[in-house]
Amino acid sequence: MRLCLRCGAGFTGDTWRCSQCGFEPQVLGGFPAFAPELAHAEEGYDPAHFSALAELESRNFWFRARNRLIIWALGRFFPGARRFLEVGCGTGYVLSGIAAAFPALEIAGSEVAAEGLNFAARRVPAARLVQMDARRIPFRGEFDVAGAFDVIEHIEDDRAVLRALREALVPGGGLLLTVPQHPFLWSEYDVHARHVRRYEAAELRAKLVEAGFEIVKMTSFVTLLLPLMTASRLSQQKTQAGYDPLAELRIAPALNWVLEKILDIERLLIRTGIPLPAGGSLLVAARKLQ
Repeated sequence: MRLCLRCGAGFTGDTWRCSQCGFEPQVLGGFPAFAPELAHAEEGYDPAHFSALAELESRNFWFRARNRLIIWALGRFFPGARRFLEVGCGTGYVLSGIAAAFPALEIAGSEVAAEGLNFAARRVPAARLVQMDARRIPFRGEFDVAGAFDVIEHIEDDRAVLRALREALVPGGGLLLTVPQHPFLWSEYDVHARHVRRYEAAELRAKLVEAGFEIVKMTSFVTLLLPLMTASRLSQQKTQAGYDPLAELRIAPALNWVLEKILDIERLLIRTGIPLPAGGSLLVAARKLQ
């Protein structure tokens, strides 16, 4: 159900006009905007990076490997899904991968920064896209699966996001998350990425349970590259003038290929159920409790 954030009534028909209170969201760049006051804010992410990311994502080993892991998890843990929502879809890179892997899936995406939605619309023309605050999702019981991929670490009140995601799901619906892991890896990269935190597995598990989810699968990834990542991040723990947070995404093709193959091996380990207790990131599959 699409929900009016003003009065709580459900929208009817194909429009976003509430028949109860008359509320209708603004339209920004052709997209319904439920948090227009945040559409051009820079609190959680620098919108100037969207253009560079849109160019780099499809070639960079980390984004490519993460996409394959997400697609595997969606098919493995929620094979019967018909409707999927990605919160914080950015430039639509993950959405485009999911759309290609699951062509029958009805796909929706949201982004608080209006600049990202134009990129997402070009990548996934069939997706239903809205601008919104992840803490106030205008859907109730609408989606079989929702995903937020390296999103909630940008938001101070991550508990509110998890509660809102739960409400957007059908009973028993699924949730997929990826987040950065290990506070000891905190560096200038996290500052410029506008992260609020890096997670410990126990912290994220506790917050998910508190929000009304049961954990289906939790695993680290970027495990085999953790020594390399640790050395890189520890060298960045002091403030650096002229720091470029996208520099580490611009990797020589040969090295990029090698790193991607290492993460492909890691994904095979995850698929076989081998526990990976440490890694640069966490993947979680969870299910909404009735």
